[in-house]
Amino acid sequence: MTVSTAAPAIETSGLVKVFGETRAVDGIDLTVPAGTVYGVLGPNGAGKTTAVRMLATLLRPDAGEARVFGHDVLREADAVRSRVSLTGQYASVDEDLTGTENLVLLARLVGHRKPAARERAANLLAAFGLTEAADRQVKNYSGGMRRRLDIAASILHTPDLLFLDEPTTGLDPRSRNQVWEIVRAVVAHGTTVLLTTQYLEEADRLASRIAVIDRGKVIAEGTPGQLKSSVGAGAVHVRLRDAAQRPDAERVLSRTLGVPVEQDADPVALTARLSGVETEAGAAEQASRALAELAHEGITVDDFSLGQPSLDEVFLALTDHPATTEKETAA
Repeated sequence: MTVSTAAPAIETSGLVKVFGETRAVDGIDLTVPAGTVYGVLGPNGAGKTTAVRMLATLLRPDAGEARVFGHDVLREADAVRSRVSLTGQYASVDEDLTGTENLVLLARLVGHRKPAARERAANLLAAFGLTEAADRQVKNYSGGMRRRLDIAASILHTPDLLFLDEPTTGLDPRSRNQVWEIVRAVVAHGTTVLLTTQYLEEADRLASRIAVIDRGKVIAEGTPGQLKSSVGAGAVHVRLRDAAQRPDAERVLSRTLGVPVEQDADPVALTARLSGVETEAGAAEQASRALAELAHEGITVDDFSLGQPSLDEVFLALTDHPATTEKETAA
């Protein structure tokens, strides 16, 4: 694999794609460093898949520019295709073939001779924990097994850049964790991964940088920590010993912190999201003062914590809606 260190893996400027009256991608600017996992986070219909398809040369941009390892996706499409691989939202393997047959067929199509194709297939099946299912038809695989096989097919010829378009949609937590481990292993071997997802935890766990996309535009970009700190220094979480003291605790917290206090589903729990505090030290000082005030009022606290905002809170603050409410409007 020949990864260029001179150019980012991906650079886009003003990238646009229009379907009828819908601007699915509306002027996206991205710079993706090589050798990293870069997350593109947004709800269904945000334009994530459309952007990936343009970068993978499957769709022609209507405006703007995009380069992959320095190669223009329009003028040098063949050069781009030689360095990338794409795993879409749905498994593209043949359900009537076995796992081995799928990988051998695809390996032959990318140029491996038959013995080498079988060896490569066997190695990937072992690496992805599919050896025992190698001779079973894919129609009998679980969703997680199909997804692992699909990703294995994407790296038969190890790409410099792997597009993973919502790779864990519909998977159970165990299968999702298995896919995450595969992504980490692929990057450890030098491949750059562009990961699109609507799962906030997934972006947080895997990506070193994240672009938040909504309605075809990048509305925020940075490391997970930077995005979280952009909407506040955190939230105070309190669990009381006596549920009867919750109204008094709510009053004390609201007065001390100067913010509304939420009553959690747990009858002894309260949450206050800090605002106007730019540093963790400032947040800790406010939280300590609130804890002291609760003690002064005779309110017993069993558990008290100061947590950084979640990416879910980041998305809600940036867009005024959660990350999973919209329906898909464009491919």
